[in-house]
Amino acid sequence: MPDVTIYTTRFCPYCVRARALLDSKDIHYTEIAVDTDYEQRSIMEQRSNQTSVPQIFIDEQHIGGCDDLHALEATGELDTRLAG
Repeated sequence: MPDVTIYTTRFCPYCVRARALLDSKDIHYTEIAVDTDYEQRSIMEQRSNQTSVPQIFIDEQHIGGCDDLHALEATGELDTRLAG
């Protein structure tokens, strides 16, 4: 099973959509809320070179945000990456 990490904030609609897609596939993921944890936000920004949420990683590879995750799903590539 791949190691999936998603950096989120509580009220971000894109975060909700990204989590919903992962949940629909029964993918276990680690969610790191960065809206009040500035240290984790800094780590997210360093890992992704992005300041927006969500930021998603599969096995340490940066996938991008919600739109990127859904684009991988649309091409079937997400299942390949999640399969390891």
